[in-house]
Amino acid sequence: MTSSPRANPLRPLALTLLLSFALLSGCAHSKPRAIGTVYVSAKQAYLRDRIAAVSQRTATVTNGQRLDILAAGRRVYQVRTDKGEVGWIKEAEVIPSAVADQFAALQRTYAYAPVVATAQVHDEASLHLSAGRESDKFYILPEGDKLQLLARASVLKPLPPGSAAAKSAAPSAPNALPPPPPMEDWWLVRDAQHRTGWIYSRMIDVESPDTLGRYSENQRTVSALVLTTVNDPDADAADKNIPVYVVAYAPYKSGLPYDFDQIRVFTWNRAKHRYETAYREHNIEGFLPLTVGTVAPSAVTDVKLSASLASAPLPTFSYKVLADTASITVDPATGIAHPGQLIEKDYRVEGNYVRRVLLPGQTSQTPEAHPAPEPKKPATHKRR
Repeated sequence: MTSSPRANPLRPLALTLLLSFALLSGCAHSKPRAIGTVYVSAKQAYLRDRIAAVSQRTATVTNGQRLDILAAGRRVYQVRTDKGEVGWIKEAEVIPSAVADQFAALQRTYAYAPVVATAQVHDEASLHLSAGRESDKFYILPEGDKLQLLARASVLKPLPPGSAAAKSAAPSAPNALPPPPPMEDWWLVRDAQHRTGWIYSRMIDVESPDTLGRYSENQRTVSALVLTTVNDPDADAADKNIPVYVVAYAPYKSGLPYDFDQIRVFTWNRAKHRYETAYREHNIEGFLPLTVGTVAPSAVTDVKLSASLASAPLPTFSYKVLADTASITVDPATGIAHPGQLIEKDYRVEGNYVRRVLLPGQTSQTPEAHPAPEPKKPATHKRR
C-alpha cells in the first residue's frame, strides 16, 4: 500500500499570491499610460466618447483643471481626469503643460510685488501670459472678481486689414509723417487665489466711489483712496461718517507713458453737505502707487497746529512725478514703461487745507515734467 504524497501547506498561499499578481497586472495593462498633460482653458468643456458628429458626453471639466493625455488626434486629445473619466476634448479648449508652467512661473515672480491700485472685473475676462490679445490665455475671471494691479503695459492695438483705422494709419502724403499707431493698455494683476496674469484694461474698473463720479470732469479714475472721515449728522447718507478722498485721474487715452496727470483732494463741507475740492494739481506726469497714511501732531514741526488739529493724527498722502530732465523708456518685450528720475511729493491734510511737506534736500522749485506746455501766467501790473 502506497502512501499519498504529503500536502504542501504553502501551496494555497502561493496560488493566491500568483492569482493576485495576475489580476493586478491585468488592471495595470487595462489602464493606458499618459503621454502628456494639458489644462482646461475654457470656462467649461465636455469630454466625449468619440470623434464624431454624434457622440455622448462622458464628463464635464472646468477652467484650470488638469487632464492626462492618452492619445492625440487632429486638433483633439483623448484625456483622462483625476477621477478616471476618459473622453475626447478639442485642442482649442486646453493649453499644454508648458504654458501652464509659464503661468506658474509668472505667479512666483510677482508673488510679493507691491500693489499699485485695486480694481474689479466688470465682465468675464481671461488672464493672458503677456500683454496682448494674441498671447496665451488660461484662467477665466468671473464678473465682480477683485484684483490687485501690479504693473501697466501699452502695446499696439491689432487692426483688421482694410479697416478704416488701418487706412488712416498710413501717411496721406509722401513726406507726411504717419499718425501714431493706436495703442491699448493691459494690466498685470493678481486675484484672491494669487493667480497672476495680464488683463485688458477695458475689462476692469478701478475701485472708485460712485459719489465722486460727477466730479471726474470726463477723466478716468486711476486710484482713489480714503484719507479720513468727517462726521456729518445731517448728511444724506446711511453712514454719517463721510470719507475724504485723494484721487488720481488720467485722460481716456491708451498708450500714455505715465499713469496719471491730475491729483485732487475732496473734503466734505458740513454746512453745505457736499464734496469740495481742497487741492488740485494737474498737467503732471505721475506714477503709481498713490499712498496714504497719518502723522502724529507731535511730529509736525514746520508749522504750529491749532488745538483742534493737535488732538488726532493728521492724514498724509504722497505720489511721484517725472523730473523735467528725465526720460521714460518702454520695454519693447513687455510694453512696461520705466521712468527715469522721479520726484516724490508728500502732503499733509490739515482740516480743509492741504500742505506740501518737503523731504530733506527738497525744494518746491524742482523742475517737473509736464505732458503739455504750461500756460504762461499773465503779467501783473503794479498800481501807481
